[in-house]
Amino acid sequence: MKRTPHLLAIQSHVVFGHAGNGAAVFPMQRLGVNVWPLNTVQFSNHTQYGQWTGEVLAPTQIPALVDGIAAIGELGQCDAVLSGYLGSAAQGRAILEVVARIKQANPQALYLCDPVMGHPQKGCIVAPEVSQFLLEEAAAVADYLCPNQLELDSFAGRRPESLADCVAMARTLLQRGPRAVLVKHLDYPGKPADAFEALLVSAEACWHLSRPLLAFPRQPVGVGDLTSGLFLARLLLGDGPRDAFEFSAAAVHEVLLETQACASYELQLVRAQDRIAHPRVKFEAVAL
Repeated sequence: MKRTPHLLAIQSHVVFGHAGNGAAVFPMQRLGVNVWPLNTVQFSNHTQYGQWTGEVLAPTQIPALVDGIAAIGELGQCDAVLSGYLGSAAQGRAILEVVARIKQANPQALYLCDPVMGHPQKGCIVAPEVSQFLLEEAAAVADYLCPNQLELDSFAGRRPESLADCVAMARTLLQRGPRAVLVKHLDYPGKPADAFEALLVSAEACWHLSRPLLAFPRQPVGVGDLTSGLFLARLLLGDGPRDAFEFSAAAVHEVLLETQACASYELQLVRAQDRIAHPRVKFEAVAL
């Protein structure tokens, strides 16, 4: 029997709705990955509602919880670390210590960093120190980096002028250390208004993918968290990067179709669970 992968997911969690681990854990489990959720913050709901309650996990708790896993002899079973929303830069540095420890226990383990830098206009709040940590420290350690367009712009220090410029910005980011960069959401002059586009760039290849942009009164939160989680899960299950890229795009589209049909602001993960595992659609990643 093929071994089931194990993944440590270190990011935010919301009690109500779906963001951070609340958007990624169940879909990854539904695909067949054992997920160990470690919540950097626990909030009542995501911050784009404009109000929330909850607290940030003390940075010292991150290595302490991993110590507990090591103490029962299970740390070497971890095949990957996924990090997302951080409550502080100190949490980020604690995560990098954990990544180094896991890679020592399992040299084949992967680290995917989803560099959440926030979007104040949408109500997604991230401390400036966190963005600085991601720019200066995390990118050099990550095997896979999954920014959106705003985060790619922050890494590059400028806005893109074209699709080709987005590719160039991602290729420059590869020089910081990642083996591949997945830009989850492209935005550049001339992009078709009815398309949702993404890029996957490595030293060997560049793939561009487009799917329909579905209309919502308010775009659901957690789509990026879901995308990163599905991409990493499929890598652990044996997909190559291009196949994982195509699968994650198809599965996310299925979730959004169900969410749209329910006229919901929150992702309809439970209702869409079979379609997450077995998407009915496929979007081809085209080599650039």
